[in-house]
This record gives sequence, C-alpha cells and structure tokens, in this order.
Amino acid sequence: MTASEMTMSEMAVSEMTSMDGGRGRARPGGVWGAVRPHAVRLVAAGLAGAAAELCGLGLIAAAAWLIARASQQPELAALSVAIAAVRGFALAKGSLRYVERLAGHDAALRALAELRGRVFDALAAARTGERLSGRRGGRDGDALTRMVSDVDAVQDLLLRCVLPAVAAVACGVAGVVVCGAVWAPAAVVLGAGLLVAGVVVPAGAAVAGGRAAARVAAGREALAVRSLDVLEGAADLAVFGASGRFTARAAGAAGRLARAERSGARVGAAVAAAGFAVQGAAVAAVLWTGLAAGVDEVGAAVLALTALVAVESVLPLAGAAQRLREVLPSLRRVGAVLSAPPAPVPARPVRVPRGPLEVELLGVRVRYGSSVALDGVDLRVERGRRVAVVGASGAGKSTLLVAVAGEVAAGSGAVTVGGHEVGRYAPAVVRAAVRGLTQDAHVFAGTVRANLLLARPDAGEERLRAAAERARFLEVVEALPDGWDTVVGAGGRGLSGGQRQRLLLARALLADPPVLVLDEPAEALDPAMADAVTRDLLSRPGGGTLLLVTHRLAALEAADEVIVLDRGRVVQRGRHADLLAAPGAYRDLWDAETLTT
Repeated sequence: MTASEMTMSEMAVSEMTSMDGGRGRARPGGVWGAVRPHAVRLVAAGLAGAAAELCGLGLIAAAAWLIARASQQPELAALSVAIAAVRGFALAKGSLRYVERLAGHDAALRALAELRGRVFDALAAARTGERLSGRRGGRDGDALTRMVSDVDAVQDLLLRCVLPAVAAVACGVAGVVVCGAVWAPAAVVLGAGLLVAGVVVPAGAAVAGGRAAARVAAGREALAVRSLDVLEGAADLAVFGASGRFTARAAGAAGRLARAERSGARVGAAVAAAGFAVQGAAVAAVLWTGLAAGVDEVGAAVLALTALVAVESVLPLAGAAQRLREVLPSLRRVGAVLSAPPAPVPARPVRVPRGPLEVELLGVRVRYGSSVALDGVDLRVERGRRVAVVGASGAGKSTLLVAVAGEVAAGSGAVTVGGHEVGRYAPAVVRAAVRGLTQDAHVFAGTVRANLLLARPDAGEERLRAAAERARFLEVVEALPDGWDTVVGAGGRGLSGGQRQRLLLARALLADPPVLVLDEPAEALDPAMADAVTRDLLSRPGGGTLLLVTHRLAALEAADEVIVLDRGRVVQRGRHADLLAAPGAYRDLWDAETLTT
C-alpha cells in the first residue's frame, strides 16, 4: 500500500476528528483498561456462575441422598428437607445461570466495544506516525485481523477462560467438603482427582495445543491479508492478469488454516477424552474408598454423584487452557497495537489560523520506494485561491494533495499551511484543517444521511441539501426509495460509480474546511456533468482555499491558476487561457482531450 492511499480507518478518523475540532479521543490504557470499567459486572457474573455450579452440586448431592434414602422407605417427614432442597437448588441453578450469562456477556460485549475503539484509534494513529516518519505501513488485512479477530479473542478470554475457572474452583472445593462430610479419606481421593483434571490435563492441553494455536492465529492473519488483496484489488488484478495467482495464494492460506484448525481439533478431542477418563477414574476411586470403609448405600450414592459433578465442573478448564493458548497471541498483538507510538506531536503545537489558509511547498521531494513522486516542488497558493492541478497519469498530482494534508512525509523540503510547517500542528488538527475527497475516500455501510454527517454531525437539513445540490447528488437522493435514510453497503454498494462519487463530493463540500483538497471530484461522471461540477467548484468553492486535481481541462477557465505537473515537477503555471496560448504540456493535454470529445 503506497503512502498516498488512505485506508478506511484513516478516512473515518479523519472524518471523526473533525467532529470535535480535531481534538480526537484520548483512550489511555491497554486491554485491561478496556475491561476495568466493567469489572463489577464480571465479578457479578463470576459469583453467579460459581453459585450456579454450587447449586448444581447441591442438587445432585441432595437428589442422591433423597433417592437412596427413599429406597429405605422412611417416614415422609424424614425426606421433606431433601425434597425442598432439590426443588430450591433446581430453581436457583437455572436462575443463577441466566444471571451469569446475562452479566458475563454484557460485560464482555461492553469491554469489546471499548477495546475496539481503542484499537481503531491506535491503528489510525500508528498509520499516521508511519506516514509522517516515512516508515512503511502495515497491510490492511493485518489491521483488519487486529480490529476483528484479535479483539474478539478478549471475549473468549473472559467468557471461556476466566469465568469457568472461577466456577470450577468454587465447585471443586464444595465437592471436597461434601465428600469429607461423608468420609474424610474420600475427600482426599477426590482432591487428587480434581488436581489431575483441573491442573495436569489443562497443562497438557495448553502444551499440546500451543503449537496448533500459533499456527491457527498465523493462518487467520495470512488469510485475512490474502483475501483482502483479492477482494479489494479485484479490478487491478484482472487488468494485469494476476487474479488466478492471487486467488491461489488466498486458497493456499485457507488450506493452511484448515489444516491448523484440524490439528487443533484433534488435540481438543484427545484432551476431552483424557478428561472423561480422569473423571471416571476419580468417581470409581472415591466410591471404592467409601465402600471399603463400610459407608452405607446412602453415603455411597452421595459420594459417587458428588465426585462425578465436582470433577465435571473442572473439565472445562482443559478447553479453557487450550483456548487461552490460542488467544494469547491475539492479546499480544492487541497489546502491541495499543502500545505502538502514535503520530509524533510537537512539544508546542500551534493553532490553526481562522478562515482560508495559505499553502506553500518549498523544494518538496517525495519518494515511494525507488520512484520519485514529487521532485523539488516549489508552489505557493494564497489563501482563498482556487487552484487546479493537472498532468498526465503518474505526474504526482495526488501526492501533492496528500503532502499538503500531511498524509505523507516529505523526504526533503517543507510544506506549510497557514504560515506554519505541517509538522508544527498536531496531526488531528491537520486532518481537520486540510480535508476533502481523496482517491480512497470510503462510503460506509449505513444510511446516506449518516455517511454525509461524518463530515459535519451538527449539519441540518438545509446544509445537507445545499451540499448535495452542489455535488449534483440531491436528485439521486430524491430518487432513492428511502431518500436520506436509504441504506447503502460498504464501499457504496447499491450506488453506481457516479452516484458514489457524488456522495463523497457532497460530504467533502459539507465539511467546508479551511483547505479543501479534491482529487478527481468529477470522476465517473459523464463529460458534460463533470465539466459543470468542476466549473461550479472553481467558481464558488466555499469558505476555504481550494486545490483541485482533475484530468478534465474544459472547465478550468474558472480557476484562479492552473498548475501543470510532469514527472513530479511543476513545468507550467498560469491562467487557462494563457497556458493554451503558449506551446507546452498544458496545450498538449488540451489537444489530447479535444481529440477524444
């Protein structure tokens, strides 16, 4: 991914930081920082789960005693307490289990929502830091894995590891106490069985499943990267005839993941079998100990069934240990994201001046690997001016815009906005001051209204309509089945290419920042509408300075100045009419355009 591209996360952060004036959201703390506010709910869930297990143990013990004692045909009054206990334990177990599920899932989902927001912010800040420092950014598929799968692992940590452990300890201790009340040596035997089932078997599961868990985690990350390459780059891959090769790579990643998951499943099956074997052996040993000591049939029934339930309550610890080994790599990756350094912030950031801002590039040079995108560009755009940037494909037009926006680091030279170098502003402030329509601007899954309001959440109906009308999008909205509340898919699914572009342009116009940057705003529109939109943008851009990249020249007579780039250099600049009158790159572009119309 080149530095000139803006990912979905970055676009969203760019939009959201504008909501609070560029201040952004400070979310200190790692994984525990997201879980801590919901610790009370987790404690309640743990206590309810432990109480439910105790009720289950009490239910079995009381039922065993009741059945065995009833076989002796005593007076009914002798059984009344046991009958009431069975009923009470049965009702309480179901109620407490419901409370545990409700409180546990509520806490886990709340923690996930908070943690996902923290990871989102950290990923966007890290990407900004990579761009501003010139480091190479990570892959979007890896970011997606950390945002989704890795964060979801925290839910498993809470619900499938922590809560079962609390319940197992409580039930195991209670089982030992009950068996000890019947026959003390039986409690010792049960304790040994619980140690094997709750410590030795889980330890073996963790060791045996560790390698498979690592392969599964690596396989999921690789599959996410390969799949996103195929999905997001489908058009480019088709053009270059590389679809089959990249699809094969994705299929290979899927195959490796499937093999790793099968290996983990085999380990899980072996662990489950070992747990059941230990459970059977522990029950048999406890029963034999009691019978050998002369315990009557009532006590023997209580010992056997109590041991059965007590050991059963710790069997989930083996799966929890195995799952813990699987989620630990995810937790480490999430921790690495949260601890990654954010974008560099100057010690004393300056404030953005009010109104339209002046933009200046002084000897700016930008490289992407071995290729030069901007080669010593010197350019000054006075505040409030409307400037068009043109040139052949690959001339550096888009790079010029992202350099002004602070989205890419200049290898040499300086970029100033409002009289100060971009690096002297806080990154969020730059994102709020220099905004618009980039090559990879994203349409989110949601309503048309929600997509537009990302730019200005407090905008009323009048502003929405005005921005949409200028972008020639109002007629589209009025034709949609639900108008502003029509739901579109991620990436603009449900809209044509031209409709999607007009939605994005309307969002950029609604923002109306001090510096408005527009990269091919009329792309995917027919020539007549493209020229009308471009002419309107240059005639009345809004309240800020305008930098507009376009390949259409017919409407540029309305621009205050036209900048012509070629191989990263400014080769011509001036008014549309003056540039047409002189031989050069601009007239060559004009001739090529007129020949195709």
